[in-house]
Amino acid sequence: MKALLRGLSAAAVLGLALGANAQTITLHGASQFNDDHAFTKAMVRFEELVKKYYGKPINFVLHKNSALGLEKQYFEYMAQGKAVDYAIVSPAHMSTFSKAAPFIDAPFLFRDLDHWNKVLDADLLKPVADEIAQKADVMLIGYAGGGVRNIFANKSVSNMAELKGLKIRVQGAPIWSKTFGAAGMSPTVIAYNEVYNAIQNGVIQAGENEAAGVEQMKFFEVGPNLIMTQHAITIRPLCFSGKTFKKLPKDLQAAIVRAGKEAGAYGRQVESSEDAKKLEALEKAGKLKRVAFADRAAMKKAVDPVMADYAKEIGADAIYAKINAIK
Repeated sequence: MKALLRGLSAAAVLGLALGANAQTITLHGASQFNDDHAFTKAMVRFEELVKKYYGKPINFVLHKNSALGLEKQYFEYMAQGKAVDYAIVSPAHMSTFSKAAPFIDAPFLFRDLDHWNKVLDADLLKPVADEIAQKADVMLIGYAGGGVRNIFANKSVSNMAELKGLKIRVQGAPIWSKTFGAAGMSPTVIAYNEVYNAIQNGVIQAGENEAAGVEQMKFFEVGPNLIMTQHAITIRPLCFSGKTFKKLPKDLQAAIVRAGKEAGAYGRQVESSEDAKKLEALEKAGKLKRVAFADRAAMKKAVDPVMADYAKEIGADAIYAKINAIK
């Protein structure tokens, strides 16, 4: 018995069915954010649905407000089968295991929210999920996200000419630096939790994020101009540790898979509907100013060749073609 327990995930006290002495399974989740954030809400919904579909006693512990670090660490922990069993993680943090992963979240990949939803409903991201499951031993059990990303800056920018040379923080995946560079900006990779100070200290002039992130991290205090480039619509996979999953009872595995898909869809609905409301509230409170961007079509045109080349380079050209083909 002791030998068996030692082999279990450090993150989950996995119950062994030994009559009346059976232990209740505990699963640990992680979020960078508080209760109000769409990601946290999606993970709370996941917990509720698992409990409903499993129908047996089970414990969930959700570590919020970056108590267990940042998303990059969560993914590493899940791959190792320790500390974190489930979390929502940006695809940018999966690039070590899958070159195609950050591509599903790339700028100008989706025309609008309707196109984005159709791509997810068509399960076009399955090849990426399969690769991550194989190489990282992390399952993508649902897809949250739905925030429209814009640029927040310490100066007003309304066209491509004014965008030229803008020192902007981008995510670590190479596609972000390549596309923003192609649009004429000067991109640099900086840790998410250092962006505020970097703008404040003049290291950069801007960053890019969806409304929930701008609000949560108070980026509007240092970048009060929100340039409405609408350059990306987020996909944030709800992940589950493969190492933990394999040790769970079959009926709980089935509940997790079912709940993951539904919780992801719930997260998308929450974030996409909250997006505009958050921006309106921040603008009404005088915390930020939305700046119309006149050259979105020109920006996309500048970026498209880079996207096509990158898709080919990482072997995602088939996925890219299918995404573009969806009307």
